[in-house]
This record gives sequence, C-alpha cells and structure tokens, in this order.
Amino acid sequence: MECFQVFEAGEGIERAILRGLSARGGLRGRCANGGHPALLVVSPRAAARGTRLPRQCRTVLLPGGMGGVPPQAASAVSYGASPRDSLTVSSREEGVLWAALQRELVTVEGQVVERQEFPLPLAPGEEELPLLACAGALLLLGIPPEELGQALS
Repeated sequence: MECFQVFEAGEGIERAILRGLSARGGLRGRCANGGHPALLVVSPRAAARGTRLPRQCRTVLLPGGMGGVPPQAASAVSYGASPRDSLTVSSREEGVLWAALQRELVTVEGQVVERQEFPLPLAPGEEELPLLACAGALLLLGIPPEELGQALS
C-alpha cells in the first residue's frame, strides 16, 4: 500500500513531490489503510492520453475537465485554468506563479486547508499545470501553503 501514486507522462511530477517531501523530512504520520493509495495524482499528459488508472483511492488530484472515468474516491480535487477547479492560477509574474485554492481541501491526514493564494517558483519554460499538480499533491500530503515555495524550489 502506498501513500501516494503518480500517473504521469514524463512531466517530473513524482520527482518534484519526493524532492518537496524530502526538504521537510519526508512523510510524517499515516497515509492510508487498505489496498489502495491515499492520494492518486494524475498529470495533464497522462489524462490527455487516457492512461488507465486504478479503480479506487482515497483522494484523487486530477486536471479539471479530465475525460474518461475517474477512480472512485472519497475526495476529488481538480487543478487547472477554470474557476471551477479547486486549484487554479491566479496570476503570473516573472519567476512566480500565484496559485489560488478556490475552496478548502482536506489533507490525507484530515487537516483542513482554507481558501487562499500562495506563490510558487516558476522556472523559465516550466509548464503551469504540472506545477499546480505538484503543489496540490504537496498540500494534500500535509505541506502548509506557506512552505510550498521552498519545497518546490
């Protein structure tokens, strides 16, 4: 059983999540019980390719407007450009992407993260959606919003 599982197509999301968790001393506490991941992260390219996903997980983080049948999950968090997504881009400055959490979310350990905006480091040429996926995953795994910038740099 895994705490999180990433389905991606070469975007480097899992590597960034592991680097962010490592910067904070790794995962703390319990993540899940049972035979499915506590958090399933679906990348933009994996969603576009129709990658086959596990049938269930506790929480799924997926691109907004993802086609196909998402896994059965107690909680679903979407990321993308639409105001209907839970995690969106608020604005972009040189080297900084401002993300907006449109509604509160509950971490895999049961902590509530309130609606807010926070800065994320955006390297030249880096894509926004994979960065949002990394930030969303780290939030769901318990990294506080104020520490995301450091965890992702």
